[in-house]
Amino acid sequence: MIESLVYRGGAVESYDDLARAKAAEGTTWVHATEVTDDERERVREAFDLHPLAIDDITGNVRAKTEEFTDYVFVLLKTARLTRGETTFEEEITDDPVGIFFSDDWVVTLTPGTAEEIGRVRGAVESLDERLLERGADFTAYRIVDAMVDRYFDLLDGIETKIESIEDEVVASTDIDLLEGINSVRRELLSFRKLLWPAREAVGTLARGDPNPISGVTEKYYRDVYDHLVQLVDLTETYRDLIAGTRDIYLNTLSQSTNEVMKVLTVVATIFIPLTFVAGVYGMNFEWMPELGWQWGYPAVLGLMAAIAVGMGWFFRHRGYI
Repeated sequence: MIESLVYRGGAVESYDDLARAKAAEGTTWVHATEVTDDERERVREAFDLHPLAIDDITGNVRAKTEEFTDYVFVLLKTARLTRGETTFEEEITDDPVGIFFSDDWVVTLTPGTAEEIGRVRGAVESLDERLLERGADFTAYRIVDAMVDRYFDLLDGIETKIESIEDEVVASTDIDLLEGINSVRRELLSFRKLLWPAREAVGTLARGDPNPISGVTEKYYRDVYDHLVQLVDLTETYRDLIAGTRDIYLNTLSQSTNEVMKVLTVVATIFIPLTFVAGVYGMNFEWMPELGWQWGYPAVLGLMAAIAVGMGWFFRHRGYI
């Protein structure tokens, strides 16, 4: 679906023809969601976009910023947590978003829906924010800012998940916890791979290198760049936290195993002398004085009980059990 808006004279107008929208006076924003190959080609021809930049939107390409003769191309990615069947089964999915902007027009292309762009576009259509009045570079900034704000929401979700795991890891050694820890580690790794290129891409805009960016708008891009730096720092902090949580889980599991082994060792140690006594009196020798004694059997049982109680007291006194 392709939508064209032109801001002129304090009002927003919609155009069906892309060539007319580009040539119209004022600032133009063309937004295409869930685009087909034919729709991408229509937009490319209308705004004379480079075919390689169009191909980057459909491929698995890292975020970047490229400056062409008449426009700037920014490739960023949306990110969201996709929940699975279990509590801890989640993964980060992303969709590329291509932002092209010049002095008086903005083009956004995405193979997905990009809810962040939809919210910004709704504000433009309702004139809640006069973004297009402030220029194409400022409109592009608001789109980038909306996508980065969504990154904070995603990271907050991961933080909540980490806190939940930390509360459970000390009291439980359930295997699901280890699955959850590994899931969070994968999410943070995926998010880190998404953030670093995005920071570089926005850093180019924050320096004001591309010509279409004015000095006033450059400051706004620097603010977005600061947010991305903060996101990178938080991601590294959370990676350290989840690594520490994993160590706590493994130590707890090891301690629990040691406790079980200690109990089994104590029980086996107590039964060693009892097995010896039973082995001695289980031998079939003819001349064993105790075999003919009336109280021999109770005496041996008493001896074995005394040994077991004595060793139990000794281990208890030493703190082994």
